[in-house]
Amino acid sequence: MQRPEPPTTGSRAEAQAQIESNKKRVESLSETIASTEDKLAQIINDYRCTIRVLQNAKQELEDEVSLALAYISPIRTLPHELLRHIFLLNFEEQPCSAWGLAAVCSLWRRLVLAMPRMWSKIRLVTTPYANVDTIRLWLERSGSTIPLDIEIFLQVHTATSKATRRRSLSPIRHTFLTPMGAQYVHIPPPPPIIPPQNPFLTPPSPTLNPIDSPPSTPSTQSPSTPTASTFSRTSVHWGHIAFYYLVEQMHRWERFIFRFDKQFASLTALKSIIGDAPYLKEFEISCAEPAFYSEWNWLPSAKANTTIVVPNLDSLTLQYMPFKWSSPLFKTDLHSLTLRSLPTFHLPLDRILHIISSNPNLESMDLHFTTVQPAILPLNPLTLGNLTKLCIGGHYLLAQLVDNLTLRSLAHLSYDIEAREQIEETITNLISRSNNPPLTSLAIAYNPGTPFYYGVATGIMNWGLLTDVPELRTLKVGGAALEPLLVTLSGPEDGVGQWYCPKLTGLYMKGCHAHGEGISKLVQMVDVRNPTPTSSANAGTGGGGPVAKLKHLELHECAALGPDVLQWMKSRVLEVVCVELTYDRWVSRLS
Repeated sequence: MQRPEPPTTGSRAEAQAQIESNKKRVESLSETIASTEDKLAQIINDYRCTIRVLQNAKQELEDEVSLALAYISPIRTLPHELLRHIFLLNFEEQPCSAWGLAAVCSLWRRLVLAMPRMWSKIRLVTTPYANVDTIRLWLERSGSTIPLDIEIFLQVHTATSKATRRRSLSPIRHTFLTPMGAQYVHIPPPPPIIPPQNPFLTPPSPTLNPIDSPPSTPSTQSPSTPTASTFSRTSVHWGHIAFYYLVEQMHRWERFIFRFDKQFASLTALKSIIGDAPYLKEFEISCAEPAFYSEWNWLPSAKANTTIVVPNLDSLTLQYMPFKWSSPLFKTDLHSLTLRSLPTFHLPLDRILHIISSNPNLESMDLHFTTVQPAILPLNPLTLGNLTKLCIGGHYLLAQLVDNLTLRSLAHLSYDIEAREQIEETITNLISRSNNPPLTSLAIAYNPGTPFYYGVATGIMNWGLLTDVPELRTLKVGGAALEPLLVTLSGPEDGVGQWYCPKLTGLYMKGCHAHGEGISKLVQMVDVRNPTPTSSANAGTGGGGPVAKLKHLELHECAALGPDVLQWMKSRVLEVVCVELTYDRWVSRLS
């Protein structure tokens, strides 16, 4: 209806009345809507309750069906004895499989927990901040009589920056590979470090120290973010707790390997390793870098008159750990011996020889001593008839040790002794004195660290020593002049005469810098050893018959080949690896 403009008194009264009427109707409609919504909500709630009841009933039926299907599944027909046998077969391939099998179902869990042998191989990669309860649980489940095969790799993570990090006092850092495959259980380290992936993982353990808050069972929920104080407390006590559990079962050790990359706060816990180990066959404690600490009173440092029961010890490895040369541990007729001494360890040469002579049946020996004192007593010649592998490096006095050894079965030789005299003569005399053993692998100054370690091979100008190793198949050289070596391996002039190393299939060079015609000599050597059908008739043949082709050729920080030369190499040699010297690496050497 059209109202007059401007509003009159009557039209204003009429509009006011309409407003009051419409407000009342709005209030009435709002109440009706609210009431209707309440009824709708109640209906929805009722139906939702009904749906939940139906879903629960459905889930119960589905669970019953699943249980029934599981009950009648073919694997249920297997006798428990056969199932245990299958578990053991899986255990032989995957030592940590017990953790995964125990998580499949309640039946399998009961069976696995009742099989101590399934828990007898400990394969653990952990950190000082992880809870030690995993070790305790593993040992408890292994029973009380089954021999233990233990391998623990401790990753010590530090926040030390490169700017404040001290240079290593040793010219080489001994490194070892930490297994990261499915056969090891990995305890997740603290944030922000990302734990390695592994299909067999134990349930996450609480990060609190078990002494402060001992859990009855491992937690199945993710632990809360630990604080810095928790890290510090756990790190300080980790070794003491872990080795309390481990040494308590020392009488069951069959293999014990403990490796760590740096010193950790509870390192002194290793002192507790002392006592009898009647089953022990292999014992190793290794650190990846040297450190300074005094001698400990532990198994490798036991007094000479101490009675130690280790009748089955066959392999001993101590790397950057204290030991005494007179310890009974070195008088157990070892077959494998690896010793890498501490920088503070000054041992007379005759006492090193005493350790070796106490084990006449050695088959593998790896000795590395950075500091050696002159012999106190005269050195007596020593024959090791069973030794097939010798790795020796360090102080120049060790060359005198080599001069007193006769090794008639030697097949693998790694020589990395500081050069004070011509090392060609030392190696040649060893081979001659040993009646030309079947040496198939020779490494000179070729090590995991810098190729110029002690400058061993830098002075080798005459490679005539290779005439004494006709069975050589692998040659590794570090820090030598490239051209003389390549000329020696390129065959006799004009194809007449005997070849050096006619059976050589693998050549590895590190830090062998080329001068002048180095690259052309490399090409020439490969061309004559790996000829094509169009090559000369004399190439690749020697006076004793055909010469073996190179299958592996590696050059680490030797020369810049260029893409064309590298491509040509790969067309001749099955496997070629060429790593050029980077600027950062060059600067690090100068520093």
